[in-house]
Amino acid sequence: MLIPIADYAAGVEVANTLVGTSPEVRGAEALSEPGDLAALLSGYDLAAYDVAPFDPAALSVEDVEKVRFLRREVRAVLESGTEDEAVERAALLAGHVGLAPVLRRDPSGRWQWYVPTARDASLVAEVAAVAGVALLGLLRALGHGRFRACGAPGCGGVFADASRAGRRRYCTPELCGNRLNVANHRARRRAVTR
Repeated sequence: MLIPIADYAAGVEVANTLVGTSPEVRGAEALSEPGDLAALLSGYDLAAYDVAPFDPAALSVEDVEKVRFLRREVRAVLESGTEDEAVERAALLAGHVGLAPVLRRDPSGRWQWYVPTARDASLVAEVAAVAGVALLGLLRALGHGRFRACGAPGCGGVFADASRAGRRRYCTPELCGNRLNVANHRARRRAVTR
């Protein structure tokens, strides 16, 4: 697998989605069985990172447990108190299967840095490398201030904001943002009917 270093935004979303499966965000475990893991991974074009295609039927309970452990490691990066700590933790993630960076041409013919991974790397190790390299790229380009806690009251989620404007407020916008918008709408309706 070759992970592009400069194209971190998609990898950051893999990391955010993984962290967003935790009970702290969902209220219940969202990665309970291999089918949940298959659904999570199939939501991303991991082939863009040269991750070998995976057989959803071949995923095991052990794979789910390893990904849950990985989720805690990714969350620890996002909760880092300092930029140096975040870099150190993200580098450990990238190092799960990472080798020395290489310079190769991307599909458009431009030179691009890539982090290769071992041929026999597990799917979980490759996902760890994707998340680690992406978070390192975000740190380099946008800084530690893009690692944030969710702005929704009562949510324990964290996320990395790779958006251009840097104004993302929720770990899972379709869940936390929508929940807050519904609560605000109901509060306004109650105020009008009084």
